[in-house]
Amino acid sequence: MSEVKKSKGKKIIFPIILGLVLVGALAFTAKEYFYGQSHEETDNAQIDADISPVVTRVSGYIKEIRFTDNQFVKAGDTLVILDDRDFQIKLQQAEAALAVAKQSVNVQQFAVNEAKTGIATAQANVETAKVRVWKAGEDFKRYEALYEDHAITKAQYDAAKAEKDAAEASLHAAETQVPVVTEKISTNRQQVNATASNIGLRQTDIDYAKLQISYTVITAPTDGIVSKKTIQPGQLVQAGQSLFSIVNDNGLFLTANFKETQIENIRVGQPVHIHVDAFGDHTVNGTVESFAGATGAKFSLLPPDNATGNFVKVVQRIPVRVKLDKSDSEFLNRLRPGMSAKVVIDTKKS
Repeated sequence: MSEVKKSKGKKIIFPIILGLVLVGALAFTAKEYFYGQSHEETDNAQIDADISPVVTRVSGYIKEIRFTDNQFVKAGDTLVILDDRDFQIKLQQAEAALAVAKQSVNVQQFAVNEAKTGIATAQANVETAKVRVWKAGEDFKRYEALYEDHAITKAQYDAAKAEKDAAEASLHAAETQVPVVTEKISTNRQQVNATASNIGLRQTDIDYAKLQISYTVITAPTDGIVSKKTIQPGQLVQAGQSLFSIVNDNGLFLTANFKETQIENIRVGQPVHIHVDAFGDHTVNGTVESFAGATGAKFSLLPPDNATGNFVKVVQRIPVRVKLDKSDSEFLNRLRPGMSAKVVIDTKKS
């Protein structure tokens, strides 16, 4: 009898368990369905940051390095000093050239002043010649009247006439000197202006030399952690060469690569829940900030061209930028660019 009861009990328990399993499966399926209707998630995501490569703007030998790899620095901190002796010599040459240009202007200005004195002398000579012409003319008139009265000799008459002609010739010569001296002043002034223009050019050379010297002191462009150091003291670096990089301390964000079929309900401003793989169940909150201008494949080195070869449709991914909530700053300080994360976006909110 007891065996019959046990057999009946087993037959009853099995359907109950099966029913509970089916109800649980239905409940789980319903929960996942409704959850999926209001959430989009992906594990194709990673922490990103603004990384500033630091390059040298001039060539030179490294004189001093004032940081160590992975050191935190602040914007404006001096990190590298290059040997600036070559640039100092160029600065001295530019300053010497400026001094020569200024001296040349002084010399030319002296020539202008001298020419101005010369024009005053030339005008005085003209006035003196006019007086001489007047006197010689009056004397000639008297000698001419006396010669007609046979009161003087022919030699005396000729001497008076020669004096008159000589005075007139002297006047003409003095008058021609005035425009010559005036033209000389104009020429000297032009030379002063031309030499003065060199002063501006030489001053520009000095400013450029000082700018080059300033480039020998390399400072941090932003707050952050110095990484990827590739230099040593005494090393020759070329202009444009990358020396190291600085990971911006305040530039952390997250890039989530969602499938194009998931983008329909995602909007800017929607809340995001982030689980970083390196830190277990710790959740970081954020908001959708922007969408990339194209799919990730379009930014690849060799973007696919569907117009050639056999076509195989592949679901593309759209990079979505997520702004991290700065309230958990202590945890954010532990994050590093490149860390993997799982992202869930609540598409019901915006």
